[in-house]
Amino acid sequence: PGFDRAAMDGYAVIANDTFGATQFKPKTLKLIDIIHAGETTNKIVHNNECVQIATGAKLPSGADAVVMVEDTEKEKNKVKIFKPVYPKANVSGKDEDIKKGKIVLRKGDMLNPSKIGALSALGISEVYVYAQPKIAVIPTGREIASLDEALKEGQVYDINSYTLMSVINSNGGNTVKYDIVEDTFGEIRDVVESAINNDMIVISGGSSVGERDVLFDVINDLGNVLFHGVQIKPGKPTLFGMIKNKPVFGMPGYPTSCLVNAYVFLLPAVRKMSGLQVKKEKIIKTKISRRVVSTLGRRQFLTVKIENNKAVPVFKESGAITSMANADGYIEIPENVDLIEKDENVEVKLF
Repeated sequence: PGFDRAAMDGYAVIANDTFGATQFKPKTLKLIDIIHAGETTNKIVHNNECVQIATGAKLPSGADAVVMVEDTEKEKNKVKIFKPVYPKANVSGKDEDIKKGKIVLRKGDMLNPSKIGALSALGISEVYVYAQPKIAVIPTGREIASLDEALKEGQVYDINSYTLMSVINSNGGNTVKYDIVEDTFGEIRDVVESAINNDMIVISGGSSVGERDVLFDVINDLGNVLFHGVQIKPGKPTLFGMIKNKPVFGMPGYPTSCLVNAYVFLLPAVRKMSGLQVKKEKIIKTKISRRVVSTLGRRQFLTVKIENNKAVPVFKESGAITSMANADGYIEIPENVDLIEKDENVEVKLF
């Protein structure tokens, strides 16, 4: 605050006047004024005097402490003090919270209720912010259906759109969900062209090297593919390109692959575009519950849950929903490691 203020309801006093006060031998002070919150007084507190004061009110001149009201007894213009206080007791000192020159917020901080409150306390009503990037989320494939549709034979519900939107929205982005489109060159090209007014495009499915996966051709036709395929498991068919200076991510169709790659590739890009600082990873060091065999030459992200203080692998295969739903996070297995023994130390990166 810009002034010394009462941190409790009570009486503003000179601390020295309360020394020696007890329940059976109280000190008696003269009451010279009453200050409500938001009010001040011109009266100066002298020895053996006090001022009744409300929480948050400016401490009157001469006083250096506040006796809590429960440690007093008021009798007309006299106040009995039953408990001594030390100087500055129950007082929020001037500049105690925020001193001149102190950094309150830094570039890249996310505005939340407490930070907005801090700005308000300083009388700051406007600050420059990064605009939330608009990010198109486009699901593709005949094999998926919207949540409000009845499943046809051979179909599953669209999972990836919602996991992707959750990752994006919780990291500063503002998602725009598009309807499901079929894996045809024409349909994907049309929807990508219509989505280019967004700041980023994220497409799930359509980035494998299959006969019906045409996203690579669409991106190359409208812009440039910068990479297609990464040496990781799961999520090898991840694609990234640029169209008219707009980043385009092609995410794997399998839910677990899509989610893991969203954390590894998409999340840092969204935070960078949103002006947010690099996300601090929440890591738990523990032991793995069983032996795990990996593939040399490919970095593996193995989904696990924490159970009985151990990392329990839950990955079944890239399309298994429980690989994702039961997971608390993942462990990263380097390319040159093909075996992790039971009870070996691992680091779990939490979702």
